[in-house]
Amino acid sequence: MHMESKNLWPESLTCAITVCDTNGTIIYMNERARIKKGGNLVGNNVLDCHNAHSQEIIRRMLVQGGTYTYTIEKHGRRKMVYQSEWRKEDGSLGGLTEIFMDLPSDMPHFVRD
Repeated sequence: MHMESKNLWPESLTCAITVCDTNGTIIYMNERARIKKGGNLVGNNVLDCHNAHSQEIIRRMLVQGGTYTYTIEKHGRRKMVYQSEWRKEDGSLGGLTEIFMDLPSDMPHFVRD
């Protein structure tokens, strides 16, 4: 499946989206992800962009699926990383999607029990 020809709305988002298949091969990056990574890495392996700890988590998710979410701080700015499985039409694991977004320092938090 060639993802760049479908669903062009991700191109205009302000968060970075990178998608890989179950081999870890990057099959899609939106514009923000290409800017963040300094170019188009489609065809490269997502594991090459991560440290050993992250590689272990990604390898497990490429087999088992699931999600992993964490925040980082870089240059005084907080960011959230959301990694999630994506599924093919037949329900089988297709790979992973990583969504990387800036978090405002004054981000509201609501408890809605």
